[in-house]
Amino acid sequence: MTSDIRSITVIGGGTMGSGIAAACAAADRDVLVLEATRELAEAARARVTALAVDADEAARFARRLSVGTFTDDLALIGGSDWICEAVIEKLEVKRDLLRRLEPLRRDGSIVSTNTSGIPLHDILEGAPERLRRDTLVTHFFNPVRLMRLIEIVSGDDTSADAHDRLVHFIHDVLGKGVVDAKDTPNFIGNRIGCFWILAGLHKATAHRAAGLSIETIDALMSAPVGIPSTGLYGLVDLIGLDVMDSIARNLAATLPNGDVGRHFASLPAAEAAMLARGQLGRKSGGGYYRLQRTPEGGKVKEVYESASDSWSAARRVTLSPAHADLASLMFTDDAEGRFAWDLLGDTLCYAADLVPEISDDIVGIDRAMRWGFAWGQGPFELLDRIDPARFAARLRAEGRRIPHMLAVAESVGATRFYVDGTHLGTDGRRRPIGPE
Repeated sequence: MTSDIRSITVIGGGTMGSGIAAACAAADRDVLVLEATRELAEAARARVTALAVDADEAARFARRLSVGTFTDDLALIGGSDWICEAVIEKLEVKRDLLRRLEPLRRDGSIVSTNTSGIPLHDILEGAPERLRRDTLVTHFFNPVRLMRLIEIVSGDDTSADAHDRLVHFIHDVLGKGVVDAKDTPNFIGNRIGCFWILAGLHKATAHRAAGLSIETIDALMSAPVGIPSTGLYGLVDLIGLDVMDSIARNLAATLPNGDVGRHFASLPAAEAAMLARGQLGRKSGGGYYRLQRTPEGGKVKEVYESASDSWSAARRVTLSPAHADLASLMFTDDAEGRFAWDLLGDTLCYAADLVPEISDDIVGIDRAMRWGFAWGQGPFELLDRIDPARFAARLRAEGRRIPHMLAVAESVGATRFYVDGTHLGTDGRRRPIGPE
């Protein structure tokens, strides 16, 4: 199948928009980037050009890329096959922009709104039928040129043709891993990934008071689980406490009543204090960790302890064999094992209860976490490593409810979610795992 998407307009040339534009220009498509002013448009051109991987790609960008402004050039979207809105994450801004472009686009053009969590039905509220039929959410993960995941969200009125054409282009031409997500708050990757982060900050507060260090927590939440070496606190330093605070506020406003994520939809007191004084993470020169120069000209990594409001040299943690193996760690009755069970156990329970609410199958959830958060394995793949039956037995022994997909597995006697190229469906039947 040859893609019929040959020309693209990206509205908004910031970090995300320029990344999308660069990916499309690298695929030898004509790309127009529109910005609010000519100065911003030229800055977007420079931003896209800087993403070229070599001289040949830079030359291709020069041929394929053009820029303009909303005021002077919005009518040019009439020649585009795909119009990708990538402006600021504010509902009214996105809603108003789509209304402006709707009369100018041609029949059959695809419209996408790039958002990390604003529901499509809110953006399209009151929109004309033609716009609702042709519009989807595209949630590219940043940086676009490096991250494989893109979540695609269709609305109730989105046509199958618009969905299939855009998925074909993004998967087969741009080479991305596409996951179909439901039109629910924060979609798949951020719904689960931000639960893990925010629940981790809250839960770790108590475990640190019981003796676990920041360095140990990051060691436990990295190699044994198959999560990057940043672990929990290092990842928050990378993202920034200001961004995590914004995410938490969004979750507090959008998560359904009764969702357990609501318990963690805020920063703990210590993190709120760090945020207030501008101790955000790498962007501010330090958050939980910082690099300090030594008198000899070298660098030393330091870790922050909120209880004493002090910095000290970060320790290198070597985990014992019992803690380095995930299946062993989760059932080891010591401080390390109790923390892993508390945080990772609750995260896996959360994921198991979100099918089919946020995804029609477990495959989409696992791929979203692998491709979007760089987990070595997704939640259901981790449950297979741990042993679903043993995991459920411990929940039952603690008097806890068995999450939905674990209950499905128990009801049909399934000992694994994945077996011989198949996955367990929500109805208890096995289905082939589709191509990535």
